[in-house]
Amino acid sequence: MTFKSGFVSIIGRPNVGKSTLLNHVMGQKIAIMSDKAQTTRNKIQGIYTTENEQIVFIDTPGIHKPHNALGDYMVESAYSTLREVDTVLFMVPADEARGKGDNMIIERLKQANVPVILVVNKIDKVHPDQLLAQIDDFRTQMDFKEVVPISALEGNNTEKLLEILKSNLEEGFKYFPDDMITDHPERFLVGEMIREKVLILTREEVPHSIAVTVDSMKRDEETGKIHIMATIYVERKSQKGIILGKGGDMIRKVGKMARRDIEVMLGDKVYLETWVKIKSNWRDKKIDIQAMGYRKDDF
Repeated sequence: MTFKSGFVSIIGRPNVGKSTLLNHVMGQKIAIMSDKAQTTRNKIQGIYTTENEQIVFIDTPGIHKPHNALGDYMVESAYSTLREVDTVLFMVPADEARGKGDNMIIERLKQANVPVILVVNKIDKVHPDQLLAQIDDFRTQMDFKEVVPISALEGNNTEKLLEILKSNLEEGFKYFPDDMITDHPERFLVGEMIREKVLILTREEVPHSIAVTVDSMKRDEETGKIHIMATIYVERKSQKGIILGKGGDMIRKVGKMARRDIEVMLGDKVYLETWVKIKSNWRDKKIDIQAMGYRKDDF
């Protein structure tokens, strides 16, 4: 059989389930998840390979109206994928009516010379009649190649979505080795896992203001553990206090939870050291945004 391959972008508003779908398809965590909007900041590639095909999924930041330079980066990063993929999955939630954000995305999709599949997620949350009304409404806005209702969280209908994507693939190269599941280096994934735990454990004022850099990552010859040193950046003194917690209890919780995930990913014991530092208004300064790993070269 001829080998087939292609690139697929997952696009939508924040918190519609894009990262949940990617992780479900991959069978393991590639992209971090939380209930906070705009959790994903970088394009995350998940490489799905079988004997006969390879699909490179690109999970993108949620498209929103940006309020700072970081927001501009995230939105442009998402839209840039329209120039580099073979198919776009436009994901919308079944339990929310079409809004201005969806309409803004649809206008950009109409200009893209690429097939678009409407993926209606969270079907487990609505009555079938509501689902059908949602699908009919979106169909009046654009001519979609396919419409696939799914529940990314429970896995409902995701196999059908995969089969549709496979059937649309063309003969092509195997871009990545069979055992490669993402093109991101381990340092990036470690930083994301730490950031995810902060998002899960802290209050609403903190999440959008944090960034994590992994400063060093090497094996300790004496203990045999991988020694990781990371810095959590915030914008204000009050946020630093929240992340540290009373007597350092919050930062210890973050470290404990992150270390468990990191050890699963690396398949090795980890010693994780974290610091919290203040960098005022870093999200509005392009030089700081680049220092945190959000570079325009990525798109």
